[in-house]
Amino acid sequence: MTHWRRLGGALIALALVLVVGTIGYVVLGFSLLDAMYQTVTTVSTVGFREVEPFTPAGQLFTMVLILFGVGAALYAFSVLIETFLEGQLNELFGRRRMEQSIASMRDHVIICGWGRVGRSIGDELVETGRSLVAVERIEAKVTGAPHVVVGDATEDGVLRAAGIEHAAALVAAADTDAANAFIALSARALNPELFIVARTRNEDSADKLHRSGANRVVNPQSIGGARMAAFVLRPHVAEFLDVVMHEGTLEFRLEEVPVTESSSIAGRSLRDTHIRDQTGALVLALRDAHGVFRTNPDPDTQVCAGHVIIAIGTQDELDALVTLVAS
Repeated sequence: MTHWRRLGGALIALALVLVVGTIGYVVLGFSLLDAMYQTVTTVSTVGFREVEPFTPAGQLFTMVLILFGVGAALYAFSVLIETFLEGQLNELFGRRRMEQSIASMRDHVIICGWGRVGRSIGDELVETGRSLVAVERIEAKVTGAPHVVVGDATEDGVLRAAGIEHAAALVAAADTDAANAFIALSARALNPELFIVARTRNEDSADKLHRSGANRVVNPQSIGGARMAAFVLRPHVAEFLDVVMHEGTLEFRLEEVPVTESSSIAGRSLRDTHIRDQTGALVLALRDAHGVFRTNPDPDTQVCAGHVIIAIGTQDELDALVTLVAS
């Protein structure tokens, strides 16, 4: 943007010189066409003869015009050459295309902070085919992200450039808890329906992040420790969950399916929905609108709008479950 502003400023200055020069020669008695011609030949220093004989006032005006005009022309030319040599125009056009692509995105995920945690999250989302936008202050750090916004994620303008009004979720993965709290606060104000996951380094900051607007707060160190402990205590269970959730080498998957008011199964019991018979998927748990989980629910449990079904099955079975719930 610095090169773009400099080039725009130089071209504006050159245009102003040409306009002032033309007006000046018209005042000195030249016709409009002759005034434009004399201005261009003077500023470009091509050395053509004067269209009309100069009076002392015309000579003084021409000298001033040469000084300002040649300076503006040389500056514009140097900025133009610099822009082309450094590839700035290509970068600007590429950034413009990226901005247009981001503006057209819907239900994407915004990752604020492209460090080790942000990149890991991005890799998982890319593997599942989810659209994402990475927001990072240092452009050189952003590698592997399909869409990038360079800037401070605590600024509303940067979040808007990442398409926060149309995003489905945001991950605050900045280096400090204070920055993540500010990001969550700004994001919640810009999109009240946004699902926000915030990273924390200190468990004491979790409550503040929740109050800032985060739906979930994650401590990577704590989760990493719990996962390592799980491999020590229940290695086969931990490995099975890892394979199901991340590796995809097994045919089974875990999925969550929200129940809306228009769903055909809303208001019916699990027994009456015939989920197992119709789809083959196995319901592991129900999560109600208050966030309470009911694991291994009884067949007579009523499925209500606002519930989230947690199920396991093959991809085809889970797709059938999604279709059944949405029908």
